[in-house]
Amino acid sequence: MYTKVHENDKWFIENGSMNISFDVGVRKLLILDREVHMYYVTGLCDSNYIIQIADQLVEVNDHETEKAKAKAIIENRLIHQQVTPIEYLEDALDTILSGLIVVLIDEEDTGYQVDVRSYPGRGPEEPDTEKVVRGSRDGFTENIIINTALMRRRIRDGNLRFEIMKVGERSKTDVAVGYIKDIADPGLVDVVKKELQMIKTDGLTMADKTIEEFLVKQGYNPFPLVRYTERPDVAAEHLLEGHVVIITDTSPSVIITPTTLFHHVQHAEEYRQSPAVGTFIRWVRYIGIMASVFLLPLWFLFVVEPSLLPPNLQFIGPNEKTNIPMIVQIFMADIGIEFLRLAAIHTPTPLSTAMGLIAAALIGQIAIDVGLFVPEVILYVAVAAIGNFATPSYELSVANKMARLILLSAVAAFHAPGFVIGATLYILLLASTRSLNTPYLWPFIPFNPSAFKGIVFRTSKPGDNVRPSVVHPQNKSKQPV
Repeated sequence: MYTKVHENDKWFIENGSMNISFDVGVRKLLILDREVHMYYVTGLCDSNYIIQIADQLVEVNDHETEKAKAKAIIENRLIHQQVTPIEYLEDALDTILSGLIVVLIDEEDTGYQVDVRSYPGRGPEEPDTEKVVRGSRDGFTENIIINTALMRRRIRDGNLRFEIMKVGERSKTDVAVGYIKDIADPGLVDVVKKELQMIKTDGLTMADKTIEEFLVKQGYNPFPLVRYTERPDVAAEHLLEGHVVIITDTSPSVIITPTTLFHHVQHAEEYRQSPAVGTFIRWVRYIGIMASVFLLPLWFLFVVEPSLLPPNLQFIGPNEKTNIPMIVQIFMADIGIEFLRLAAIHTPTPLSTAMGLIAAALIGQIAIDVGLFVPEVILYVAVAAIGNFATPSYELSVANKMARLILLSAVAAFHAPGFVIGATLYILLLASTRSLNTPYLWPFIPFNPSAFKGIVFRTSKPGDNVRPSVVHPQNKSKQPV
């Protein structure tokens, strides 16, 4: 950093777009015959704080006369709880573009950064994808400061850490790694931080999704290797279990890692009800997820090989022949459901009702009446689609849909052997998948009886006193004596 503020000013013009970008500015003051410059980005700063600081600095000329102590006097008038010295212009520029202000004093080689950030964004509200009947209605926002505060409000522990770093050569996006120091595995924390520091890319325009692709190196495996949540209570619960969370600025969701398949089929609603009701909800959800993968291929297998059906189930299958092959009908109906899902996402809310009526007409009774589909195809495709919608993780539901289509193709090509081989490969893929060296099917493979019991039954909180061993927690007990 130069000792002359006009040289610093010139550097900011050349490297920081000052006087070119309208939102990057500087306020120049003369305090005790010393030039003082305040650099800021309009829209990321709280203007009220800047005005108060400028007002305090201007008053120095009316009440102070010791010019030799100008630096100490000016520092003392920076009325804010977070004032930090800064020595390098590159760091100062990153600080300014992050929403802080930088105060530089003539004839000094050290400036001050003041955290007056006020990012634009919405207030915490309940996430659309993780609604509950009873429970908190707050959710993460696009502001990393608010998101960490929502979790710290639930865990008032001095060992809760949020270590922040900047990722992206150009975007310099704030990314925070959250964990509880005396619970989380230090090796896991180090791996996550090392992977984040090794990210080399221009920017994180897709925020946490870009982080995920660098972190777990998923390739073309469709199954989610990290869990996303927009609920602070869910993130806090995983922190207490020993997981590590990654919070990315501009994203309303956080990444939970490491995770297994069973983390993606949990929902907060199970823990807002009694253990018996929570267990019932969990079993219904498991049935729906299994149906979303295997029901349609199994029904199609019985259609192409009716001899596999016992006598009392011979009614299964179409009673009339159609000109369109059954596998083509299934694919058309299944892809039609996907069209509806995409249309529902992109259709403006006022038009969604009209879109639903059109969809009901096209894929409903009219399609059956003209002979495009047999009624049973619509029935089983609808049940499979409902199973997809019952899957809490959107990413897992889409992966299961892809698995279902591949199973259908295998049954169409090889009949019963195709179903057996396809289902076996599906399970083998899940069993061989690892997320940050964590087995994807734990506690089923490798088998852990006590943990598997907790997956099948919703355990009451007094009885749930052991943290999951898969995350290697330092403190295994949830209820210290």
